[in-house]
Order: sequence, then structure tokens, then C-alpha cells
Amino acid sequence: MDPVLAVHNLAKCYYVQATGKSQSAYGYRTLREDVMDWLAAPFGWLSGERSSEEKEFWALNDVSFQVNQGEVVGIIGHNGAGKSTLLKILSRITKPTRGEVRLRSRVGSLLEVGTGFHPELTGRENVYLNGAILGMRHHEIEAKFDQIVAFAEIEQFLDTPVKRYSSGMYVRLAFAVAAHLEPEILIVDEVLAVGDLSFQRKCMGRMRDVGRSGTTILFVSHNMPAIEALCTRAILLDHGKVAMDGAVRDLVQEYHRRVLQSHGDAGSTLTEIDSPTRLHKIFRSATLLDDTGEPTNFLPVGGKFHLRLVLDAPIKVESPNVTIGIDDNLGQRLLSLQSPLSNPALPRLENPGVLDCVVPSLPLAPGEYWIKLGLAATPDEIDEIERALRFTVTEGDLFGSGRGHHRGLCVAPATWSFVSLEAQG
Repeated sequence: MDPVLAVHNLAKCYYVQATGKSQSAYGYRTLREDVMDWLAAPFGWLSGERSSEEKEFWALNDVSFQVNQGEVVGIIGHNGAGKSTLLKILSRITKPTRGEVRLRSRVGSLLEVGTGFHPELTGRENVYLNGAILGMRHHEIEAKFDQIVAFAEIEQFLDTPVKRYSSGMYVRLAFAVAAHLEPEILIVDEVLAVGDLSFQRKCMGRMRDVGRSGTTILFVSHNMPAIEALCTRAILLDHGKVAMDGAVRDLVQEYHRRVLQSHGDAGSTLTEIDSPTRLHKIFRSATLLDDTGEPTNFLPVGGKFHLRLVLDAPIKVESPNVTIGIDDNLGQRLLSLQSPLSNPALPRLENPGVLDCVVPSLPLAPGEYWIKLGLAATPDEIDEIERALRFTVTEGDLFGSGRGHHRGLCVAPATWSFVSLEAQG
């Protein structure tokens, strides 16, 4: 079967002005800037000044891949990896410097809030306009119109010019049009992050339905749980090149590893160790350890959680209570671990030392999490670090079935049994 999308040696070059003052980071200039530079050129030559030099910046460089009908492909990578540039080329918004793209299906794109909308037209008129841009016939748009309006939840403002819409209304209508007019290939950038939580869930459900219907989807996001939930395959871009192409789980783990390395998170650094809000600097370091005792930022779902804290003793603390809080990226507390007050491992703190906390099976679903540290001696807070360490829980074989696919916030092993009703009779 021929692929619906084939990308061969795709490259995109921008020119960055190295010494000029009026050049943007990606080579975009205004007419006024060009005219002023043209008028000033003779004077620069007379004074012996060199003209500003332009430097090449390759946003994409020899990118090649194929996508088959019905695949849901996640495009992941750090900021500046070339994801948005790739989608703009696939959507025919910009031209490549070299290489070719072969599309054998109708493409619908949602790259920015209100892409393809005319601000002076009403929501109703923009539905028809955007549908026509996607190549839909009038009767096809009519058949889906009521579903689009109901999904976008803008019935009250349907005949209002979209220039008066909020960003949330814009994105609801834009996504509703792109997802309901059923293009053969749907391209979605990180724009879904604009909507509220309820709308994001709604969009995820719709994208899941669209993917199951056989529509090919290219989905760019920094939300790795969303990538894992939706995608059947992933492509990892790094500095404009395809670094990996394959199974979603493997690429998400590699993405996390690269991002954490680029931010200097080696598993033993407290990111706020010099925070001025700390009363006494008790926590010297925090290290997450794997089963071999090596530092790590990754744990399999249901795996052992082993956090090693190195403590200083600038003051003497009787009956210290150490708290390890595990939060999601929004700062919501998901799990709290407290050192026991009865039979404590640390009855008093008067000398530097090492405190280990071990949870045999961490009951958190795959995702990214932050560790918060606190040390108190009732009723006083002694030391506290809001975001001390970041780590990632990855998919794993929690239940010994040889496979894993876990969603939600928490997971837990369970005992299952089945008795046939016929056997009972």
C-alpha cells in the first residue's frame, strides 16, 4: 500500500543576520528595513563599513519519513527542533528549501488559533470559508454544520464576527471545523493547550474517534501522556533532523532523557537549593536511584521508588519530620510520604547524614512529576524546597502480563477471578 504522505530529504533554511540590528531571528524583514538599508549602503561603503553578514539556520535538514493511511503519528522534540516548521511545510504554508513532500489525500491543519479565519466574518461564515479552504463541498459542510457548532459551544455567538471572540472561542471553533469536516490527513499543532481542561479532554476524545475512523493524524505536542494515549507511532526531531522513528513508548522515554539532560537534571541536583525563602538549608542533595543504585530520572510504572537525601545540620533539630511530596506539572499533590514519628529513622538531626526513603511499588501512572521536600519540627517549618527534583514514570510490565498501558493518576495491582454462570447452574 502506497503511503498517504511521503517526505524525502526535506530541508528548510532561514537566514539570520549576524551583525545587523534590524533582523529578526529567522530572517523576516519589513519593507521599511530593506529601503533604509538600501539608502544607507553607499554611505557604509564610503566609510569602509562592511555590510552585515547573513548566517544560515537550517530549521530542517534532510528529513525523510513515510506515513500510511490511518496512522496517528506523534511529532515530538525540544523547542526549536523543527516540529512547527515541518507542519507548516506539510500544510503548504511555507515552501521547503529543498526536498519534496508527496501528499495523496486532502489535508486539514490546525496550527494556530484561528488559522484560516477571517476576523471580519462571523463564526457561521468562517465555518463555510474554512471548509472551502479544506476542499469541502457546500453540501458536505451543511451535513456537519450542526455538529461543529454543538462541539464548539458557540451557538450564542454564531453570527458574531470572530474578531470579537476570545482565544478560547477561537480555538474551539477552529478545532471543531478541522476535526468534523473529516480531511483524510489532520495536522494538529500544540494549539490545544489554549483551551481549558474540559475542552482539552473533549478534543482528545474527538481526536481518538477521528483516528479510529481511519483518518491519518500528525500530532505535535509536549504533552507526553497525550502522545502515548493517542499515537500509534512517534517521530523524534532533534535540531532539524529525524533522531528516531518508531514505537511511542521508546521515543517518549528518549525524549525525556534528552530534555532532562539539556536542562542539567542529572538526578542529584536540587533545582532550588539557593532559594532565598529557605529558613535553614538542611537538604544538601536529593538523588533518585534505580535498582542498581545508580542515579536516574526514570521509573517504570509500579517500580521501586528510592530517594536518597543528603542532610546538613546547621542547627540541632529534635524529632524532625521529613515530608516528600510528589506533585504533577500543575502543582497538584498526588502522593505524600512522611517519615514516621513512632520508631523514627531520624530521631534527631545533629550531624550531617543520609536519609533513604523507599516505596517498593510506586502507584503512579506514566507521566512527569516533581518532588517537593520539607522538614519540620512541630510546629515550625525548618526547610522546604518546592520543586526539588523532576522525574518521569514510564510504561512497564506492572502485572507480569508482558505489556502495559496505564492511564489516570494512580495504578494498583488487583486479583481477578471469574466463575461461569453456566458452571454454577
